Amino acid sequence: MVDAVFWALVALATVTSLVTAWALGANSNSPPFAPAIGANAISTMRAAFLIGILAALGALTQGGSISETVGSGLVDGVAITSLGATAGLLTATGFMAFGIYSGYPVPAAFATTGAMVGVGLGLGGDPAISTYQRIATFWVLVPPVSGGLAYLTATLLRRDDVPDTVGIPLLAAIVGGIVANVRLSIIPAPGAATQGSLAAYGASFVDTPTVEGVDVLVVVLTLAFAAASFQFIRRRTQASVDKGVKTFLLVLGSIVAFSSGGSQVGLATGPLENLYGVELGLPSIVLLGLGSAGILGGAWMGAPRLLQATSREYAQLGIRRSIAALVPGFIIAQAAIVLGIPISFNNIIISGVIGGGLAGGSAGVSRRKLLTTVVFWLITLFSSVAVGFGVYTAFAAVLG
Repeated sequence: MVDAVFWALVALATVTSLVTAWALGANSNSPPFAPAIGANAISTMRAAFLIGILAALGALTQGGSISETVGSGLVDGVAITSLGATAGLLTATGFMAFGIYSGYPVPAAFATTGAMVGVGLGLGGDPAISTYQRIATFWVLVPPVSGGLAYLTATLLRRDDVPDTVGIPLLAAIVGGIVANVRLSIIPAPGAATQGSLAAYGASFVDTPTVEGVDVLVVVLTLAFAAASFQFIRRRTQASVDKGVKTFLLVLGSIVAFSSGGSQVGLATGPLENLYGVELGLPSIVLLGLGSAGILGGAWMGAPRLLQATSREYAQLGIRRSIAALVPGFIIAQAAIVLGIPISFNNIIISGVIGGGLAGGSAGVSRRKLLTTVVFWLITLFSSVAVGFGVYTAFAAVLG
């Protein structure tokens, strides 16, 4: 009987995780390609296909750190059981479903983090105060940093003395330099590290000196990636500004979609970390593969409808403001992955849209709407803790 209940909970938790990943794939990964669709650089169906592939690859190669934080870093002294994982996932999915059907801004990261904290406390764990401080600091910094970077980007693109044949390639150079240092699980890393970057891997073949702990060759290779990116987009914009901008939108959308998958999959797989890794003894790649499959299915089946709607919104924003929103989205998502901090990708994009709008003299978003959004973020976070605690307590009382 005990085994039957355990495997029933494993099946329920797995299905709920897949549903959560499906919802993330359908909703959270659409913004990156919306500007390209609005600029007629790619069709909706082709964009949905690429989003699915890229987000799934990002989830598979970059999703481990955030998944680990959600699964074991939010509460000290206890491990999340199969019952706890089920309660947490059902709670988070319920909040996200409410947000989808009601239209209220319910961020997945807040719902999942709060639910897992509540479940962990219900299991008798202690609050991981230092982790909460780290996450809260990052969340508080996201709006000003994303908005500030978007403002600077939009200001650069709007300057009359900086033509598009220079401004767009400069942004491409920044993005290319960051891509060279993105950590991926498929790239070998020295020591006990599980992820390596292209620049670090390239530098590992040559013994070069370090300055203040920084490998000189890593810096050289980073600059080489940046220069190559600059030159590629510059040639495209010199031949045709329109084609150059569309090319940059496609490349930027691709890497942002990849980053979105890596930063979002942990919200669906994190609650199952202990169940799959310890209780079932499965390697982490199995759990990330499960989340990747859910994201892929959600993107392919649910993204086209949302893409059509968001592409119209981005078309109204304009190409420059759209680029200004996506560049900081990529930077912040990668920072969150490195730090293992769960984030809501849509929150980053919203902040970027506002910052880009300020460069033109108007944020384009009412203060009332902003206040409503922040209030619902806070309500989601704190109420999900209480609901997660209550759901787990009720499950434990019934099932033991």
